[in-house]
Amino acid sequence: MLATVNADSIVDKIASSYEIGIQGIEAFLETTQRLFRDFQDLVFDTTQEREGINDQLRENLAKTGSLRRKDFNNMMSAISSQQDRQEQEVRDLSKNYLNEQISLARQLRENLRNFREALTTGESQRAKECQTVIRSILATQEKRKQEVIFKLKEFQRQQQEMTKTLQNLLNKGRNLRVEDFKVMLGKFRQQRDSRIARQKERKGQVLSMLSDFRKERVQAAHSRSSRPVKT
Repeated sequence: MLATVNADSIVDKIASSYEIGIQGIEAFLETTQRLFRDFQDLVFDTTQEREGINDQLRENLAKTGSLRRKDFNNMMSAISSQQDRQEQEVRDLSKNYLNEQISLARQLRENLRNFREALTTGESQRAKECQTVIRSILATQEKRKQEVIFKLKEFQRQQQEMTKTLQNLLNKGRNLRVEDFKVMLGKFRQQRDSRIARQKERKGQVLSMLSDFRKERVQAAHSRSSRPVKT
């Protein structure tokens, strides 16, 4: 009798720890939704500020005869297009991340039910498999969270740096020359190429992580389906 009580207590403790993890993810999702909304508002404000500085730069260069407005727009098109793409990526990232986390929370609850059931019926191998999947899901969730946080911080830093760079050019006033503008564009191109290379590397790492996670789920599902049915 005592052994049964102790076993039940262990089951409850293990299941409760996973339940707390799931609740933490769900609470984090609610907070994340609010943070994403605030972040996108900040992106909009930064974009508005940058566009205002662009307009002033274009007029200043045109007034000094250094650069025609049309030429300014053409030269700035690469930066504008890149900024637009990054802003869209942030919106897509927010949406996809939230959907991923909702799916992970659902998978966690499903595996937690299977885990409880396996422990209750004494299926130790099945319980171990469920436990492995649960741990893998939690690890995937944490890695993905850190990846998203890194991308958002990097995007914010890039936005701030670009706005600061443009503001520094604007502060030159009548001393601003087209050569200053061209130097800024050259630095932007170098930073863009370096950033693209880093993004490709990180994307490969994320795809590899998700592939490993899917393999573990498939293996666990196959193991369950091939197990003899108890009569």
